[in-house]
Amino acid sequence: MNWYAIFAIYVLFWVISAFIVLPFGLRTPDETGEVILKGQADSAPSNFRPGIVAIRATILSAVLFGIYYANYVQGWVTLDQFVRLS
Repeated sequence: MNWYAIFAIYVLFWVISAFIVLPFGLRTPDETGEVILKGQADSAPSNFRPGIVAIRATILSAVLFGIYYANYVQGWVTLDQFVRLS
């Protein structure tokens, strides 16, 4: 596997991980006791911290990519195993 493929697959894992961790830790203005501004949605987060989301996504994507790469090198699960099942 070349470096371009490793980078591209890691970026895909990072984007998916960012969407997975995005809702964790968010609070609405009702939960934090803040006043809702005119035009603001009731469900809009009042404590969104993109840095924390990026750190969490980086950690999760590193773990998931590590598992993916270990499977690629060791060959634990291959396409041939799925073909035999059908």
